[in-house]
Amino acid sequence: MRQLSTLSALALALAIAAPAAFAQPAPAAPANADPVVASVNGIQIHMSDIQADAQNLPPQAQQLPPQQLLPLLVNQEVDRKALLIAARKENLASNPDVAARMKAAADVQLENAYVQQAVAAQVTDTAVQAEYDRDYAGKPGPEQVDARQILVPTQAQAEAIIAQLNKGANFAQLAVKDSIDPGAKNGGELGWFSKDEMVPAFADAAFALRKGEYTKTPVHTQFGWHVILNEGHRTAPTPAFADVQDQIRQKLTDQVVQDTLNKVRAQVKIQIFGPDGKPLPQTAPAASTGN
Repeated sequence: MRQLSTLSALALALAIAAPAAFAQPAPAAPANADPVVASVNGIQIHMSDIQADAQNLPPQAQQLPPQQLLPLLVNQEVDRKALLIAARKENLASNPDVAARMKAAADVQLENAYVQQAVAAQVTDTAVQAEYDRDYAGKPGPEQVDARQILVPTQAQAEAIIAQLNKGANFAQLAVKDSIDPGAKNGGELGWFSKDEMVPAFADAAFALRKGEYTKTPVHTQFGWHVILNEGHRTAPTPAFADVQDQIRQKLTDQVVQDTLNKVRAQVKIQIFGPDGKPLPQTAPAASTGN
């Protein structure tokens, strides 16, 4: 248990810190550029093993310098090799449950590799740029509203706030005093947002207002009761490529994954059975969302 606890603690440490220096694959180099950094019962651990481990760390974890991370990764590999040697001595691979889990893990890796191969081939920098040129470049952004809100737990509280506004009370001051929204300290300021960035009831009310108007009746959502002040309408500027490239890449990735699933399902015979063992009606696969 102490060994497993050590591995867990190390995994947690690596999950919050990793250096950029280990995040890139090593360039082609002579054979001696991949030195042995440790051995366990003669099983060699190479620098390339450490680099592979580092590449699997979270992208956001880029804080520890290499001289601190290297010993951690080396020790992690040593622990893994020691555990593997112990497991093989006990012939655990012959245990039916263990063998089944090993096969399942190998199958998952193969499935993932197939999808990743399709994504790598199709979701390229060129494809992302082409998508941006088609859907964003030279086109105006969505309609947006600049608004403030006062969020309270009950309808009665919201109605009381509207009554104060009707008498000339300052919206921002009431937000600071009464709103339970995190933006209350800024006078309820929400900034510019498009309709799809808010829950429907809130968005419909905010976009229906003219500049300077506030809702005369409270707006109810799952978050509570809202009083909304519209501070302006605009058409958003065209987003820069750098601001949307990750979003575009994710959209293309989702499309490729769905297309890949549709393709492989079409190549096999599928029969689904109900709890009673009877065949269920065939259903068509989900359609791709690509354009």
